[in-house]
Amino acid sequence: MYRIVVHGGAGRVKEKYVNSVLKGVSKAAEIGYEILKSGGIALDAVEAAVKELEENPVFNAGYGSALNINGHIEMDAAIMDGRTLNCGAVALAKRIKYPISLARIIMEKTDHVLIAGDFLEKLANKFKIPLEENLISPRSREKWMELKDKFSKNNLSYLSKNYKLLKEMDMFFDTVGAVAIDSDGNLAAATSTGGLTLKLPGRIGDTPLIGCGTYADNEGAAISATGIGEHIVKLAVACRINSLIIQGLSPTNAIKLVFEVAKRRIPDPQFGVIVIDRNGEIGIGHLTKNLGWAVMTEKDEKVRAGIKYNLS
Repeated sequence: MYRIVVHGGAGRVKEKYVNSVLKGVSKAAEIGYEILKSGGIALDAVEAAVKELEENPVFNAGYGSALNINGHIEMDAAIMDGRTLNCGAVALAKRIKYPISLARIIMEKTDHVLIAGDFLEKLANKFKIPLEENLISPRSREKWMELKDKFSKNNLSYLSKNYKLLKEMDMFFDTVGAVAIDSDGNLAAATSTGGLTLKLPGRIGDTPLIGCGTYADNEGAAISATGIGEHIVKLAVACRINSLIIQGLSPTNAIKLVFEVAKRRIPDPQFGVIVIDRNGEIGIGHLTKNLGWAVMTEKDEKVRAGIKYNLS
């Protein structure tokens, strides 16, 4: 048994981007699946899938990352091995072409879990991870200018009790991620993001915080979350889902329960998740309007993809 689930982020997908999102998540799933099919490990599969999404300007990760209030890119990423619980993460990366690969370097080559800031570029140079002077895509620049204009005209204090502002401004927060189980039953999760458009400089979201936006545990599940990071962090979403699955819940029921808690504790929560548990059971859910997703399993070897998922 080997399976992979990929997401292209929770948020609102405009009609003109639907086909691009579906093609993007499908290709990423196919790339990860081929690694699993050839006997590769889940960790390699999720890294490869997320790297593909980091190269695609349709998604808010790597090239195409969202811009902060100053018009600059600050990216986060994390990866986790469910077999060992080893994990690595980067935050506030500026010129790293593949933040997910650098997160894996931190996991495997340092004694740390999370590294933020300028030293990341020295690590990238050491381990031959490319730097890019310009990771700003035309779409990201267009979105930033549009939202900055709305922001100034409304004379709003940025992120003041933030969801109302985000909703009014049609904010996009399409983090990317992948979860997989390989033929040895090992789980892995990977997540990468440019964060929220117009975020304050130095803001770090849920993605690189292990147990919030990213988690993998062979005794439970692999989880990648997406959405408004502050909502995900407050609930420690990934760790909470993993704990529920260890207690015996299915991925779908675990997601439902976390969503119930979210709706009770947070005003209008906006996030989504993808999950694979230790038995290969898949769960996908979102409280946002859309979530781009793709799934491949050894049962039919055909990619299934969508921008909505009915959490039945």
